[in-house]
Amino acid sequence: MLERELLEAKRMAREAGTILMRIYATDFSVAYKGVRDPVTDADKQANAFLVAELSRLFPDDAIIAEESPDLRDDGGAKRCWYVDPVDGTKEFISKNGEFSVMIGLSIDHESRLGVVYQPAKDKLYSGIVGEGAWLEEDGATRTLKVSDVAVPRDLSLVVSRSHRGASTDAFVKRVGIHKEAKSGSVGLKVGLIAEQIADLYVHISDRSMKWDACGPEAILRGAGGRFTDLAGKPYRYGDGPLANLGGILACNAVAFDAVLPDAHAVARDEGLVD
Repeated sequence: MLERELLEAKRMAREAGTILMRIYATDFSVAYKGVRDPVTDADKQANAFLVAELSRLFPDDAIIAEESPDLRDDGGAKRCWYVDPVDGTKEFISKNGEFSVMIGLSIDHESRLGVVYQPAKDKLYSGIVGEGAWLEEDGATRTLKVSDVAVPRDLSLVVSRSHRGASTDAFVKRVGIHKEAKSGSVGLKVGLIAEQIADLYVHISDRSMKWDACGPEAILRGAGGRFTDLAGKPYRYGDGPLANLGGILACNAVAFDAVLPDAHAVARDEGLVD
């Protein structure tokens, strides 16, 4: 039922990726919206393109975009697009390739569709909740399904390349995890879980936003995984604050219930959840 939306979101993500790579190849300047919150012309230009295209194609839908401060309220719309033009701006600045364009669509306050595009590697993840998830790479498309690793200590945890807090170390110790992968971008981390390269991701912080979550959630759930806050509560879009105050827990389905108590405990110690 969302074939047109998926087709257009994939096209837009690729075209936004072209904008990013054009600027990526130059000696671009970096500004700061706040402490530890960099922004470049790539963020702004890709954001403007995506918002204009979504407005043209889906004029009745609401749009919430990271680099559009005027777009912060869905106005009670049934459908809302969430746009992160460069997820992983620090990685973009470092020129390590681990950044992505992320587009998500919520319907009735729930994530339904997502696209995450890594232009540096021409990898495109997409998903529709209840229908499936897919990876387009090297001219081929394959269906994605999360792993069936059930024992928590055997899980591979994907962690941030640019920042890691003591709370992550506390979680690793509680669970007994000994396998880790590193990646920038929430969307690319979730993509690794959908590919079975990793099994689990925790973001024990209140510093992510709904545009960091909507697209990745649809992809992971489409691949059979789970995506909630650190108390195990499902995300609600357009209903409450834009910040993900309870953090993120993304996991394959079979291990989710086993790791949730440890994620919850560490998040409670950090004051993120009750």
